[in-house]
Amino acid sequence: MTTYISILRGINVSGHRMIKMDALKKMCAELGFSTIQTYIQSGNIVFQAKETDTQKLSELIESAIDKIFGFDVPTITLTKDELENIIQLNPFVKDKTKDASFFHITFLSDNPAKEKVELLKQADLKNDEYAVGDKAIYLYCPDSYSNSKLTNSFLENKLKVIATTRNWKTGNELLNMACDNNIKNI
Repeated sequence: MTTYISILRGINVSGHRMIKMDALKKMCAELGFSTIQTYIQSGNIVFQAKETDTQKLSELIESAIDKIFGFDVPTITLTKDELENIIQLNPFVKDKTKDASFFHITFLSDNPAKEKVELLKQADLKNDEYAVGDKAIYLYCPDSYSNSKLTNSFLENKLKVIATTRNWKTGNELLNMACDNNIKNI
């Protein structure tokens, strides 16, 4: 079976759209997923599934959350290889003058149209920098992500795709979990 990483947008934030991780794991098991692991409370799931279409997996999770918990949660699902590729291609890692604690990855539901990406160039981002990758935008926010204009909502409005952001540490931890998941279940 293939290992997948699903990243949920906007759960357990400021007391809204609350989902306990045990309940999320139970829901995933009921969907037929196996070797289910979650990471922190922000909605990160590593699992294995027979289904091979990441869009269908996202739709299954979204539908189940709506049915069980009663609210809509946009979900982006990646294969381990897709996440590994996104991590490896972060252009900011090569720049040793940048502090990795200010790196973030905004995962995208799809690659945005080039004309939409051009709209980002018009924004006053102050000290923030970004680079567009395959279904991801790499962020460098030296004044803190909480002070950045490059929020999920901003990127969704400009790019017209679903976006959800994780810090660099979380992205790497999810990849480590996915790699360990494969080793355990060969």
